[in-house]
Amino acid sequence: MTSSIVRLMIAALGCFLAGLALQAQEIDIRQGGSLWARVEADKAIRIEGAIEGHFESGGDVRKSGSLVGSIEQDGTIRRNGSIIGRLESDGGLRREGTLIGAIEEDGTIRLGGSIWGQASPCCPQPLDRRAVAAVLVFFIEDFFGRIP
Repeated sequence: MTSSIVRLMIAALGCFLAGLALQAQEIDIRQGGSLWARVEADKAIRIEGAIEGHFESGGDVRKSGSLVGSIEQDGTIRRNGSIIGRLESDGGLRREGTLIGAIEEDGTIRLGGSIWGQASPCCPQPLDRRAVAAVLVFFIEDFFGRIP
């Protein structure tokens, strides 16, 4: 009886730790095969190795400590409080209603239908896809277009 309880507790602990490992994953973003950005486990955003910002669990995006926008749970993308686009549930990225790109299930990043890069591993949690979108929208001027 006691050994059954111990086995059950070990199995439960293993499941718990596996769940934590999935949540605490880093995501590498590559362009042209080279590592360009990384979303760390704590959602810090590194661009070419330097910490440039942070994606918060509530969706807020900070760049150099300042709030620059958000990607809400429903996919709404805001800059300075104004809606500028949407991250769709299938990974599509829309700017002012027009589909401009996508973050596909396998991590392929598309811009205008062409492959732009790759996010890996992508995206076991919905929050991870939002974090990748935050990098694309708020840290790459050319990807989402210049937004005043």
